[in-house]
Amino acid sequence: MTHVVTDSCVKCKFTDCVDVCPVNCFNEGEFMLVINPDECIDCGVCVPECPVDAIKPDHEVDVIWAERGLEFSKLWPKIEHSKKSLSDAELFREEGGKFEKYIR
Repeated sequence: MTHVVTDSCVKCKFTDCVDVCPVNCFNEGEFMLVINPDECIDCGVCVPECPVDAIKPDHEVDVIWAERGLEFSKLWPKIEHSKKSLSDAELFREEGGKFEKYIR
């Protein structure tokens, strides 16, 4: 099992989760983070750190989120320290279906 980053992260990209990850399994894209499922140890310490509830156990969400995590973790650089969220993150906090609108 692993944890995955879901649609809620898109266009917000809060990085509070990164600082608590003991194995540095996050990768950063322009509009969101992903978790590399091959590196995640399923400890769950990142889950309560996400202010938009974007991190879920993979068995609770569609398998596509784990697939995206694996795909993008191969393309995007690793992030090991938190950064400021996107400047307009609050505007997108409650929006749904963001991945399809802004990533693909």
